Amino acid sequence: METFATETRPDSTALFSTEDFSEWRNAISQAFVPLNVRAEHTENFVGSIRSRFMGDILVSEITARAHHVERTPALIARSEKRYYKLSLQLAGTGLLVQDGREATLQPGDIAIYDTDRPYTLAFDADFRCLVVMFPQGMIDLPREAVGRLTATRIAGDEGLTRMVGPFLTHLAKNLDRLSGHAGVRLLHNTLDLVTTVLHSELDARGGESHANHRATRVQEIRAYIDEHLSDPDLSPAGIAAVNFISTRHLHGIFKDQDVTVSAWIRGRRLEHCRRDLADSLYFNTSVAMVGARWGFMDASHFSRLFRATFGQTPSDFRAQEMEDFRRTRQSH
Repeated sequence: METFATETRPDSTALFSTEDFSEWRNAISQAFVPLNVRAEHTENFVGSIRSRFMGDILVSEITARAHHVERTPALIARSEKRYYKLSLQLAGTGLLVQDGREATLQPGDIAIYDTDRPYTLAFDADFRCLVVMFPQGMIDLPREAVGRLTATRIAGDEGLTRMVGPFLTHLAKNLDRLSGHAGVRLLHNTLDLVTTVLHSELDARGGESHANHRATRVQEIRAYIDEHLSDPDLSPAGIAAVNFISTRHLHGIFKDQDVTVSAWIRGRRLEHCRRDLADSLYFNTSVAMVGARWGFMDASHFSRLFRATFGQTPSDFRAQEMEDFRRTRQSH
């Protein structure tokens, strides 16, 4: 991920502040994804970013004076990974444009946007916002469903946002307290809340359209997969049979999500294994047992898949997490 936050210890907050707009322009692209950044008045510019990088999730509080950012097709072509960015307006006003829609965000409002498609963000006066950036596979909604909500204002004083919004605001105020596995788990729970808000918005806006029905179907199948990840015999044929569809139809549904059924199962299993390996509650459980707990019965195969996905063996990853855990406890 392109972020200066990753250069700091995983249990610390990255701080950046500048009065130089050129420095700000570079920092914004480093903190998130490559962006074009411009401002009409740069002589009195002030901006700051407080960031916390936990697992694959980046949480940032941004405070700055007026400027615009743009994500272009050329910049998208330079990026390998797909992220969503969730923005909570804390102060001032922001204008988000993506997929032919515009959302004017007031304090308390939230919106989601896709870094894999062009967008612009305009702030015409001083502002403050919370941005949560995460890989698209971390929320349990089809990309096509999220695509119907990009650049859509989700009002802070209505529906579930009235409950989730204050939680996100409190998160912004307490970035320094996010640490270790508890912090990672809290952020994953935060994404679960965000998914619930998005699902509620889809229901409220779309009724029982064909697209919504299909999105609900995908959600149900993914939920079934998550409930049975520990079963080593989990397979596309079995999933299709339980959900009363053909295996061909199942593969077609996942093809629309730009992933195969087997790759989705494998990715979800690996993510759960990584969470357990980082959890102090499982430090005394062997790596092989952690893999088997989530359906990887061949320890060598599990180790190869983990390394190919995360860049290090599960044993090395756990050793790093144990050292971070020990260091955090000593600092307290």
